[in-house]
Amino acid sequence: MMRNADRIMIMKWSFVLLTGICLGIAGTGCRSAKKITTAISKKDTTVIKTDTAAVEDLHKDSLKYISQLYNYIQSNTIDCKTFSAKLKVHYEGSDGKDYEFNAFIRLLKDQKIWISINALLGIEAFRVLITPDSVKVLYKLDKVYQLRSVNYLQEISHLPFDFSVLQSIILGNSIYLDSNILYYRKDDKGISILSIGPVFRNYLTLNNDLSLKHSKLDDVDQMRARYCDITYGQYENADSVHFSTYRKISFAEKARLDVELNFNKYSFNENLNFPFSIPKNYKRK
Repeated sequence: MMRNADRIMIMKWSFVLLTGICLGIAGTGCRSAKKITTAISKKDTTVIKTDTAAVEDLHKDSLKYISQLYNYIQSNTIDCKTFSAKLKVHYEGSDGKDYEFNAFIRLLKDQKIWISINALLGIEAFRVLITPDSVKVLYKLDKVYQLRSVNYLQEISHLPFDFSVLQSIILGNSIYLDSNILYYRKDDKGISILSIGPVFRNYLTLNNDLSLKHSKLDDVDQMRARYCDITYGQYENADSVHFSTYRKISFAEKARLDVELNFNKYSFNENLNFPFSIPKNYKRK
């Protein structure tokens, strides 16, 4: 029988699984507005001192560039009718122990997310079916089931998750990116922008090809001290989709959890089924 602590951990990340985080800057916190301002090129500062008219033009151009960049990110999200994947999940808990399991995901856009999680020896431990308004879970080792509203995602993850956010995480799209973008920086490594929304500050870094590289989320409410880092890597092109097959995740509020995701197989727009039935001998939890 699986230990209760292991069950809770796997259950939690069966919902959050699903995107990745850069450990390299984990715990550094989002750079303050003052620091990001100083990161903007010295050339801009020189213009400010010498040519007020040029500053106004630069400001207009910057706003136009930020708007175009935001629109590009939004219009180039991965969009598909269906998605399926097999992935290996490795994580280190706050207890310092390593855990690893295989997960299978099937997605029907805006309607269903189906997750199957295998424990040791390939035995299926959980099966989950998520819709925009419900979460259904089969605990197959214990022969019990659970029926909850979609708000259960927030209870498990301690994040303002809904179906749409989870769908974006699975597909590798940006999350919590607000149009309120205060700063940007462009260099030979890529482009970084800072957006502030009602819940999170998102310090987002893009590769030179404008694919997602890293997202650093900090809670606007500093009293919560909640953050989440997501890194996207090892991109592959399949079915005209530029897909991140490797992700890292670090999440912390009261405790920290580090997760690595490796997508071994994946496909888009294939006919899928979503088998989920509750056996008669299962008890409701």
